[in-house]
Amino acid sequence: MTQFLRLLAEDDKAQALLETCTRLRAGEDDSRHFEVTPDAFDAVPGKPFAYWVSEAVRETFVSLPSMSGIGGGAKCGLGTLDDFRFLRLWWEAPGEHWIDFAKGGNFSPWYSDIHLLLSWQESGKELKQFVQDKVGSASRKIQAQDFYFRPGLTWPRRTNGLSFRVMPAGCIFADKGPAAFVVDDDPDEIFGLCAVLNSRAFDLLVSVQLARTELAQSYEVGLIQQTPIPQLTTDHRPLTTLAKRAWSLKRTLDTVNETSHAFLLPATLRPRLGDYDPPAIQAELEQIQAEIDSIAFDLYGFSEADRAAALGNQSTETDPSQDDDEDEQTATDTCPLTTDTLLSWSVGVAFGRFDWRLATGERAAPPEPDPFDPLPPKSPGMLPDDAEPFHAHPGILVDDPGHPHDLARLIEDVLERVGGMGKFEGRRQKSEGSESSDLPSANCLLPSIPDPRSWLRRDFFPLHLKQYSKSRRKAPIYWPLATGSGSYCLWVYYPDLTSQTLYTAVNDFLDPKLEQVGEDVAVLRNKGTARSREEEKRFEALQGFELELTELRDTLLKLAPGYRPNQDDGVQITAAPLWPLFRHKPWQKVLKDTWNKLQKGDYDWSHLAMAYWPERVREACKTDKSLAIAHGLESLCVEPAAKPKKTRGRRLGGAT
Repeated sequence: MTQFLRLLAEDDKAQALLETCTRLRAGEDDSRHFEVTPDAFDAVPGKPFAYWVSEAVRETFVSLPSMSGIGGGAKCGLGTLDDFRFLRLWWEAPGEHWIDFAKGGNFSPWYSDIHLLLSWQESGKELKQFVQDKVGSASRKIQAQDFYFRPGLTWPRRTNGLSFRVMPAGCIFADKGPAAFVVDDDPDEIFGLCAVLNSRAFDLLVSVQLARTELAQSYEVGLIQQTPIPQLTTDHRPLTTLAKRAWSLKRTLDTVNETSHAFLLPATLRPRLGDYDPPAIQAELEQIQAEIDSIAFDLYGFSEADRAAALGNQSTETDPSQDDDEDEQTATDTCPLTTDTLLSWSVGVAFGRFDWRLATGERAAPPEPDPFDPLPPKSPGMLPDDAEPFHAHPGILVDDPGHPHDLARLIEDVLERVGGMGKFEGRRQKSEGSESSDLPSANCLLPSIPDPRSWLRRDFFPLHLKQYSKSRRKAPIYWPLATGSGSYCLWVYYPDLTSQTLYTAVNDFLDPKLEQVGEDVAVLRNKGTARSREEEKRFEALQGFELELTELRDTLLKLAPGYRPNQDDGVQITAAPLWPLFRHKPWQKVLKDTWNKLQKGDYDWSHLAMAYWPERVREACKTDKSLAIAHGLESLCVEPAAKPKKTRGRRLGGAT
């Protein structure tokens, strides 16, 4: 027999060691002491020193079949070798050849939105060529293709906690987001499997193989494949029902996240659709977990002591820094303030992205989708294609009081329409005797919210950039193109962006504004020395404003002729030529760096590179087949001659 002491949970390990040894010498029992024969570890794959669990738990690896025996089993998926080139966030590249891509993420059992897309045109022809050029064989990184697009389960390979969640049909899965499948893709069987895999019992068996439970783990496919799993029958339908309910509850929590496929309304408005009570949902999820654990313990035949070990083993805290996608954020992270999310949603309504009618009752909420249905191109909270927008616009709104496309006023109009307008901080009455914006409406949602114009100028874009950044990608869709001082700002809507957008900005916004300002300047100039002190200050301010507007117009006119945006390039590359017009310094720096790399040829696979430097890109296509495929110029590519095989000459006898 070999003696083991387990002091991992002790703060003062030296003192704990002394206490344990003292008790053992006195013939007393100590829960931290374990006595195991060395050959007892043979039952577990890899023979780890899993001394803290019972013999019955270790023997489970012998008495039950492993995950690999259930049919589909677990599979490792695809790695691109260049995520920036081949991946997009789902709101930035809507083409049919962009496929939903499950790529790890945060700890999140049962449900997690899939927010990435993978370029898969012509069955991934460009990607396969790129990988082949890098590592010699596409199959080394593009694995398990026969399982692509099937419904199943996926999990983040490296997190502080193991979590399996539904993977809808129509997805490709990653090497960092492996997947598990069942025979015939039966939804009930997948949910039953999901319940067992998310149980404390299964987690214990995984931890036994790792021989530790602390710190982040790497949950590789091989590890999951060799973990034992009980045979599920029709008698275990409660597992399926519980897992479906858990998925539904977790998805409901995500319906307030505007970057999710599940989004309906912001948190302030969401209760109007019913069935949204986060504390109650969390309590029910905990109850479901407890019921699933109880059933799973019975299926594995674990004793009370084994159950206690499993429950004590489960970590309740996760460390996002250990996740596969370090920049991945939870819904809580991306919705920091109720007022901000309400105002952000109002911006989306003004641009025609979100549907205000869900908040007013004019449109009923669509039913919850089937968990394994392919993800929709739009969330249920977005405006349907055939619906009239809240406000018709040319893809541009503006921060300009009195303008018919003034974004700040439109935000107020949205809040008034949905009965969500409380008192705007710092606002004056519209006019004497008229209804005042300072007065909260009868059905106001918040007693006081920031003045929309001040919020737009100071707070919105940093919030928006954070909300629309995930998995190391930054993809804001509302672009503030502003004068140097920020006193005048054009808000461009990325989904409506075309090669004519910059001309529209000049013709429909800047030229009329310059004409108006020029007239005001002329009136004050003609007054000459008769100008009052206040008029003199206004005269100087207007002259400076006129110069800023002129500079903005000239910059746009300089950029417009060569600007050919293509959403396949993604937000960051598409916005890069406009970097001088963004005033948010962190984002401006990202775009400037991107533009410099474009100029150097780092992103010659992009449409924008072809638009600006066609001769350079075409020349590169001659020797880089993946570039040639990206631009539809395979005819230009010259295949290198095959290298002759080296032959070893016969050694002459007696040679020295």
